[in-house]
Amino acid sequence: IELKSGILNIFLKTGIVFIQVDLWLGLSYCDGKWNKVTVNKEGSVVSASMNELREQTLEPRVQQLKVNSPVYIGGIPPEIQNFYKELGLERGFGGCMKDVKFTRGAVVNLASVSSSAVRVNLDGCLSTDSAVNCRGNDSILVYRGKEQSVYESGLQPFTEYLYRVVASNEGGSVSSVWTHVRTRESVPQNVPTPSRVHSINGYSIEVTWDKPAGVIGVIEKYILKAYEEDGPNVPITSAELADTSMLTGILTGLHPFTNYAVTLTACTLAGCTESLHALNISTPQEAPEDVQSPTAISFPTFLLMSWSPPKTPNGIITQYTLYMNGVPIYFGNGTKYVVKDLAVFTPHQFLLTACTLAGCTNSSQVTLFTAQLPPSHVDAPVLTVLDSRTIYVQWKEPVEVNGILDRYIIYIANNEQNFTKWNVIYNSTELFLDFTIQQLFPGTEYLIKLAACTGGGCTISKASTAVTDESTPEGVPAPKAQSYSSDSFNISWSKPEYPNGIITSYGLYMDGVLMQNSSQLSCYAYGLAPWSLHSFRVQACTAKGCALGPLVEARTMEAPPEGTVDIFATVDGSREVKFKWLAPNKPNGKLTYRVLVTGLFYADQ
Repeated sequence: IELKSGILNIFLKTGIVFIQVDLWLGLSYCDGKWNKVTVNKEGSVVSASMNELREQTLEPRVQQLKVNSPVYIGGIPPEIQNFYKELGLERGFGGCMKDVKFTRGAVVNLASVSSSAVRVNLDGCLSTDSAVNCRGNDSILVYRGKEQSVYESGLQPFTEYLYRVVASNEGGSVSSVWTHVRTRESVPQNVPTPSRVHSINGYSIEVTWDKPAGVIGVIEKYILKAYEEDGPNVPITSAELADTSMLTGILTGLHPFTNYAVTLTACTLAGCTESLHALNISTPQEAPEDVQSPTAISFPTFLLMSWSPPKTPNGIITQYTLYMNGVPIYFGNGTKYVVKDLAVFTPHQFLLTACTLAGCTNSSQVTLFTAQLPPSHVDAPVLTVLDSRTIYVQWKEPVEVNGILDRYIIYIANNEQNFTKWNVIYNSTELFLDFTIQQLFPGTEYLIKLAACTGGGCTISKASTAVTDESTPEGVPAPKAQSYSSDSFNISWSKPEYPNGIITSYGLYMDGVLMQNSSQLSCYAYGLAPWSLHSFRVQACTAKGCALGPLVEARTMEAPPEGTVDIFATVDGSREVKFKWLAPNKPNGKLTYRVLVTGLFYADQ
C-alpha cells in the first residue's frame, strides 16, 4: 500500500498473480484531519477506499491470502527491500496512524505491539484545529526572495513538516513536489521518580518506573542511578537500559546494609534528564566479606588473641566464633580472648568466623606459636688442650630447647684476672657444636662457660676448667738497682709480663755472674767499692725453660776520697803563681777540687 502523488496504490501479489488497485485522492486527505483507509479482499474482488472514495478490481484467479510473516506498516526494513525491488517502494511513510484493525481481532495499539520502530512518533500528529495543511495556496509562506536556501526557526520539536518551492517570473510560476522533513527531538521534561524499588539481595535491586509523559521524540535509553544517602553527590553505580519498551530494570554493584537514593534518567538524541526526586531504599544484610585472621601476643603458656571487625561487614556483626585446631573455643561479640594452658613454643591453627543475620564468613587460617623460653639446661662444655696457646671446646645441644635455637655464646676468664672478668670469645648463629680457641697464654688456667640462646633468652652452663701447656716466660722485666750506701745495692724486679706457666725460680746476674737463684723478687748486694759501675740482668724460669730480661747498669754511691793530694807551686812573675796537684789514690767518686791561697793580695781598684 502506497500513498504517492495523490494516488493510493494497492499492490497484491499471490503466487504468480499480480494485482494493482489505484484510487485517486488528489489532495483531499491533506486537511489536518483523520482519514479512514480500508483495504479489502473478498473472493476475487480487491478494493481500496478512503472516506467516501472507493476503487476495486477483480483477481484473475481466486487464491486465498495467507499471511505468515511480520506485517510492516509505514515502510519495510532495509535488509529485506532487495527482495521486493519490483514494487519500487519509496521512502517510509511520514504522518500519523491510529486505530489499525485487521478483519479478526481488536484495534491494535501500535505502541505496545510493534516489535521495532525507527524514528517513529506515534503521538505527535498535527492537531485537527491546525491551520496548517498542504493544499495549494493554504500553505504558510516561509520565504520570498532570490536565494536558493533558507533557515526556518521557531518550529516544534520532533514534528514533520511539508515543504515545496514555487519558482515564478513574469511569465508564470512552477511548483516542486511536496518534501517532508522532521525536526529533531527535545530533551525529556518532567522525568518521574521511580515508582517502586525492590531489593533482590544486598548487592542488587529491581527498579520500576512509569513512562515519562510529554516526551517529544524517541526515548533512546533509560539510566538508573543509585546515590549513597549523606554521601557525595556522585552515583555509586548506574545501569543503562537500551530496551525502552521495558519499564523495569536491575541495578547492581550496591553494598549491603546501605541506604541509597535511586533516580531515573531518560535520554533522547538531544540529551538526558534526571528525575528531580529519588526513591530511597535500604539494601538488606549479607554475609561479611574480608574477615581478618586473628592475631596474638605470645606468652610461653598462653596466647592473648585479638581480631579486627571485617573490612566489609555487610551488616551488624551478631557473633564471632574462634576456632583452635578445628575446635570452637569462643563464641561472642568480643574481639579479644585468652587461650591458656598451652605448651611452650607450640604451633596452633586458628580461624575466625564472623556472622550477620544473613550468614557467616570464615577468615583464612593462620598458625600462631606460643612464646619461646630459654633452654631448660645447658651442659658444661668439654675442653681439650691442644698446645700452649690452643683449647678445643665441644658441647651438646640442650635437650629441652623451649623454642628455636638461635645462637651459642662462649665466655672465658683466666686466673690472671682472678676469674672476675668474663669475655665473649665466640658468638655465632651457625649452630656448630665445637670451636677452637686460639692465641691463649701458655701455662694459664682458664674457665670456660657455654650459653645456648633462643628467642626467649639464654641459659649459661657451669664453667669448665683447662690449663694451657707451659712454655718459657716472655716479657721478663729489667731489674731496678738502688744504691743507698757507697758499698751496696738493693735490686728488685717484677714478674714477667707473660709467665707462660708457673715461675720456678728467678736468677740475678751481676756483672755476668749468677749471684742469686731463688723465687724471691729482690736481692741485696754489698761489699762493693764506692762509685763502682756494675751490670744486672734477671732470669725467669718455668718447667719448660728460662728467659733473660734486658741488661741494666748502675753505680754505688760516692764516698770521701782516700789518700793525700800532692800539690806543686811555680812562681810565674812578680804577681802570679801556678799550681799543679796529683789526684788521691782512691777518688771514691767524681772529684772536684778547691785551691786555698793565704797571704797579702792587691786590693781591687
